[in-house]
Amino acid sequence: MEFDKETDDYDNPWKEMLSHYFKDFMYFFFPWAAKDIDWNCGYTFLDKELQQVSRDAELGKRYADKLVRVFRKDQTEAWVLIHIEIQAQKESDFPKRMYVYNYRIFDQYNRHTVSMAILADDHAHWKPDRYQEQLWRCKIGFQFPVVKLLDYRKTWEKLEKSKNPFAIAVMAHLKTMETRQNDEARKSWKVLLIRNLYEAGYQKKDIILLFAFIDWIMRLPQDLEKNFWTEISQIEEEKHMPYITSVERMGIQKGIEQGILQGMQQGMQKGIQQGMQKGIQQGMQKGIQQGMQKGIQQGMQKGIQQGILDILTLRFMSIPKSVIKKIQAVSNPEVLNALLKKAVQAESLEGFVQGMDT
Repeated sequence: MEFDKETDDYDNPWKEMLSHYFKDFMYFFFPWAAKDIDWNCGYTFLDKELQQVSRDAELGKRYADKLVRVFRKDQTEAWVLIHIEIQAQKESDFPKRMYVYNYRIFDQYNRHTVSMAILADDHAHWKPDRYQEQLWRCKIGFQFPVVKLLDYRKTWEKLEKSKNPFAIAVMAHLKTMETRQNDEARKSWKVLLIRNLYEAGYQKKDIILLFAFIDWIMRLPQDLEKNFWTEISQIEEEKHMPYITSVERMGIQKGIEQGILQGMQQGMQKGIQQGMQKGIQQGMQKGIQQGMQKGIQQGMQKGIQQGILDILTLRFMSIPKSVIKKIQAVSNPEVLNALLKKAVQAESLEGFVQGMDT
């Protein structure tokens, strides 16, 4: 089965890492900015505020990634804002979205806002770093720093030697893309990367957090997953580090399941909102009651469809366009609910597609 690589979605694992290791993130990817931040003053994530900005922008993406309030060392301003985007797909409107988020954040807070991007896609030559527009004698120009994860393939040895947790994250991300069609190779790399965690001298807390990132992003079919856990148990016995106990395993799995559930809920919520909006518009023309009912039904349909796509993306990373079109073509509520359960229970994307055909 050929997969559409542009549908990969690694957002949630990366945002979890960013939440736990923001300072390490800045020093690893944007050291020139990290050196100008007064880390003794702490920092604050403004996730809810950014969600409001991204909803108002109406640019297609459900949410932006991170907005962080930090303090500068030179004290020229009490605090400034860092807007960070993790972009896993090539997107023609991405520079425009960066520009819109930046000026909306600035408009809301009246503070210097620095937008930064991590390009996690697999298009080596796609490196957008500016947005420009002009008409007559009016010209707009916006430039932002970007980091391309594919470029780190040239510095693999440095990644292996680095003690920064984002070196592990980058290696896991690169090997996830490289082994998209080879589960055996993915399992081997997954075991090797986790072995490196134990040998790098990380604390138990960091090993568990980084283990969760690797386990989330490098998904394996059920048969290889069992072999993987057997090898991890052997590594822990060898290193005398029984860190990933049954309790930690349950916690890691629960975190992944919560990410899947969050994606489904976001899809349902978006669909219902769209349906309500459409229902109101139809109601003005054909009667509020009839239009609202139809709109809500359509919203529920779109919401379940989006929930199925979010679950499949989180579990199997990539969805063929043909499968996306099939799901979007289903309107029967009973069939959609059955597909929703199948998306959660299927052991592989191929198994889901086969079940869908029947």
